[in-house]
Amino acid sequence: MLFIYNLCLIVFSIILLPVILAAFIIQPKFRAGFWEKLGFYNYDKKGPKTTVFHAVSVGETNAIKELVKSYKNIHPDEKIIITTTTKTGQEIAKKSLSDYADKITYYPYDFFFSVLSFFKTFNPEKIIIAETEIWPCFVTLAKKAGIKVYTVNGRISPHSFDGYKKIKLFIAPILNNYEKIFMQSDSDAKRISELGARQDKIEVMGNLKFDITQNLPLDVIEKYKNELKTSKYRLFIAASTHKGEDDIVINVFKSLKEQFNDAKMLIVPRHPQRYDEVSQLLNNCGYKWGKRSDNDNFEDNEIILLDTMGELAKLFSICHIAFIGGSFSDTGGHNPLEANIWEKPVLSGPCTFNFKDVYKIVCDNKCAIIVNNEEEFKKELISFYKDNNKYNQYCSNAKSVFERNRGAIDYVIKRI
Repeated sequence: MLFIYNLCLIVFSIILLPVILAAFIIQPKFRAGFWEKLGFYNYDKKGPKTTVFHAVSVGETNAIKELVKSYKNIHPDEKIIITTTTKTGQEIAKKSLSDYADKITYYPYDFFFSVLSFFKTFNPEKIIIAETEIWPCFVTLAKKAGIKVYTVNGRISPHSFDGYKKIKLFIAPILNNYEKIFMQSDSDAKRISELGARQDKIEVMGNLKFDITQNLPLDVIEKYKNELKTSKYRLFIAASTHKGEDDIVINVFKSLKEQFNDAKMLIVPRHPQRYDEVSQLLNNCGYKWGKRSDNDNFEDNEIILLDTMGELAKLFSICHIAFIGGSFSDTGGHNPLEANIWEKPVLSGPCTFNFKDVYKIVCDNKCAIIVNNEEEFKKELISFYKDNNKYNQYCSNAKSVFERNRGAIDYVIKRI
């Protein structure tokens, strides 16, 4: 089966080569780490065996940051390798985890030669993969080589589950090559079991995302307030917006601004390639706006476009309330906890299947609200600006929900 899989992978890659080359030319991000992904790694192979942490992109990298730090503190003599799939994930890993990793590089393509080169170069003893990344060749060859592979913070959305069910006969033996599969919730554990993973492989660990902390020094928070000049204003952050959502948040902000002159907005597109598109929308919005990359501030602007990488999670510390994007599209939403950790209320659209269990917790505990349309969005946002008691209660609830749900990192480290 593995031979057939690799043969199909190679044949399809050759057939699709013109499309791949065109994508490389049009989108430079697809070229990032190409040679490493093929198996051409540059690393001194001398020394003890290593532990590899893999995170696909920005969200997964942020999720495992505290796990990597805790693991390294407990095992200071182990060599740590961190891999990502995307360029943005690589940038975040280098900014936040360079002090903890011996090497930060790219995860290999699932060709047998790329995977074997990765194993030969880094000599891993354990490989810890964030969320549910299933690469048949990688996991199967790891098992044959005696390398233990773990899934941590695993989740399977209903949509992904429906897709995986169609290839259950193929996927079941691959899942049982994992040493352990640590899932976020009972429902995730049930889904992975129904796909064929043995019960002795599966454990429920909770969610790493609840183990984040307010780890930003007060002087850094003050620095952001001073740079952006927010002390006299109540800042609304529209975070991780996707196409179609920027129009919605601009319209909602207009309604907010009509009632509250001290309201300001920071808009943060999810993908850097959309900065120009959002800039055009802001040119036509009727408000003066600026860019974070130009060091613009809210004394001179009503809206600022955050067009820098790695700052969003920190800037939640100075906002009044946050909207989390990807939720008025088919994307499935993004992580509300990055704002909740700073004891800020969160608003989200109805499409949150990527974080279904997280949203259930934060909504049930009244530190986030899901709105179904633009009118509900306006109503709830304005109510937080108008009703201080409601606002303060949601802030307090956000603090409490973390106190009750922490512990996933300690659990996983002990089990591994």
